[in-house]
Amino acid sequence: MLLDIYILMKAFVFPGQGAQFSGMGKELYNNYPVAAEMFEKANRILGFRITDIMFNGSEEELKQTNVTQPAIFIHSVILSVCHNDFVPQMLAGHSLGEFSALAAAKAVSLEDGLRLVSARANAMQKACELVPSTMAAVLGADDKLVEEVCSSIPGIVVPANYNSAGQLVISGTIEAISAACEQLKAAGAKRALPLAVGGAFHSPLMEPARKELAEAIENTKFSEPICPVYQNVDALPHTSPIEIKQNLILQLTSPVKWRQIVENMWKDGAREFTELGPGNVLQNLIKKIVPESITIGYQ
Repeated sequence: MLLDIYILMKAFVFPGQGAQFSGMGKELYNNYPVAAEMFEKANRILGFRITDIMFNGSEEELKQTNVTQPAIFIHSVILSVCHNDFVPQMLAGHSLGEFSALAAAKAVSLEDGLRLVSARANAMQKACELVPSTMAAVLGADDKLVEEVCSSIPGIVVPANYNSAGQLVISGTIEAISAACEQLKAAGAKRALPLAVGGAFHSPLMEPARKELAEAIENTKFSEPICPVYQNVDALPHTSPIEIKQNLILQLTSPVKWRQIVENMWKDGAREFTELGPGNVLQNLIKKIVPESITIGYQ
């Protein structure tokens, strides 16, 4: 009987930065009046027509931080509104996607969530410009090895995204990342290669952005979500607005514990995972973490 209850439990997950593509959200805008209304509201809040870039922009235009993060947030949240079967028992989002999850869970309004995401994007961009930094993907190495190597490298380099078993992203200064990649390959990692990103997200180098965003988060009204939201910093479910705020503030300088989130959701009964947002990155990761799961995507 307990297993039958588990089979019915549904989790919805929301992607982070990097999932964007030209044309994202256009079908929603054209086919759902409520979506068109929400997109236009987003244009007004941001002060520019982000929909023009989402629907017809180039890859380079979509890569701009002040576009990418709000675009993915808007797209994901509107999908949750237009989804006929959006009755989640639990929610989570990868990095930026956590803001989408909280808005979909009605813990924060679309308007306030969009303002926070825009502030987050701008704060992160400014932090990236202070110190040359980057991130790197490490494949085929266990977490402990990556953690040990990072701690042994002079300078700043830390685990940033625990994506799945044998897939971890590290973050830090360019010199420290380069040294860590060489050491990890020498220690047996299958691959360790820098990523084409503008800075060291989810590392101590984001401290200026964390401080800037903390004030905006503290001044934003949060409510109890409609269901538990599993947060990046501790991979645990939260419903307390106070705890949710604290975890969001910590998120920029803490690692994304995505593998642990999915494992905890599975342990707590999730058997079907639906990704709402552009791309299918999270579906692929979830299949690696819990191969028995059912994964669905809407974009």
